[in-house]
Amino acid sequence: MPTISMFDGIKIMMYYRDHRPPHFHAERGGEEAEVGIDPIAILEGELARTTRAKVFEWAAIHQAELRANWELARAGLPLLQIPPLD
Repeated sequence: MPTISMFDGIKIMMYYRDHRPPHFHAERGGEEAEVGIDPIAILEGELARTTRAKVFEWAAIHQAELRANWELARAGLPLLQIPPLD
């Protein structure tokens, strides 16, 4: 599963040809969750409140890039790196 961004110890990844709805995976320590792209929401798993806030803020800033990466992943093409949260 390619890592498309990392910040504050949070790893953001996307699987190739993953199931719908469009989403990405976020991990930090023992926390793991699938996060929907549109709308931005936890689909499965759990993130601590502070981790969730950072992931949601990052996703809101990069929502268009996440959508584009979802389409690339579905097509089996290389994913683009997305800048971290400042």
